[in-house]
Amino acid sequence: MKFNARIFSGRSNPALTSEINTFLKTTPGQISISNFSDGEIRLRFEENIRGEDVFIVQSTNPPADNLLELLLIIDAARRASARRITAVIPYYGYARQDRKDQPRVPISSRLILDTIVSAGANRIVAMDLHSTQIQGFVNIPFDHLYAKSIFADKIKEIVKSGDFSIIAPDVGGIKFARSYAKILGAPLIIIDKRRPSPNKAEIMNIIGESQIRNALIIDDMIDTGGTISQAARLLKNNGAESIIVVATHGLFSGNCVRLIIESPIDKVIVTNSIAIPPERQFEKLEILTAAPMFAEAIKRIHNEESISSLFEF
Repeated sequence: MKFNARIFSGRSNPALTSEINTFLKTTPGQISISNFSDGEIRLRFEENIRGEDVFIVQSTNPPADNLLELLLIIDAARRASARRITAVIPYYGYARQDRKDQPRVPISSRLILDTIVSAGANRIVAMDLHSTQIQGFVNIPFDHLYAKSIFADKIKEIVKSGDFSIIAPDVGGIKFARSYAKILGAPLIIIDKRRPSPNKAEIMNIIGESQIRNALIIDDMIDTGGTISQAARLLKNNGAESIIVVATHGLFSGNCVRLIIESPIDKVIVTNSIAIPPERQFEKLEILTAAPMFAEAIKRIHNEESISSLFEF
């Protein structure tokens, strides 16, 4: 079936959008985005999209400007009479604030999703959400893709090279890490962590087998690097010879890069769901592209085909 949808990119990750267009053999959608002198975003579709199936690719990191830009692009597409608008959000921010875990705090995930729908999105596509339950916050289709297929070959190659254990760096990541352990037939080890305040992690102890030769830490994101760097030191002190980290989203906030470089971690593997600037790239880092998976998802959505095989978990 001929693919004739239109794919547009915000400014968060144009390189990923370009790769998606390359895989689909499509011409990039023409949109101009700039800022007024005070920073206010202005944009315009530079082609007619009336009646078109429109896909907007925009990650939300850093969250404030990129999220607002996504909302404005969606609104402009709706006002330009696009037939269907799909927000393709490789990294969806605000997924961590999915409930009231303390008094007098917002449920940011719900608010942000409500805003995306109100702007005019008819469908959302995201990858490896921090909290999968937020899909239930909206009444439009919300396709959740998993990066396992992106990492599969690389992880199998790593595991073949030695006796590896799969590590969940905290209790919240058990389900995520267990899926990899099951596929690989490797033991699962959990690190019991106490978090005294947001973005601060304190590693307590290891739950699981005591003999760890090689460790493969699996997580959905690397933010400040506190969790994985402390986990790596704990694993090293317990006899781990090599430590590799696999995470879908590389945020690398604050002093994260320095913490990783100074830690016993041997390698970090992430996807390009977030554009990582050169100054935040380092020798231990390897970036795998998510473009083929998103391209396939976009093609199947446009052709009204099933995409279940892309997000089986």
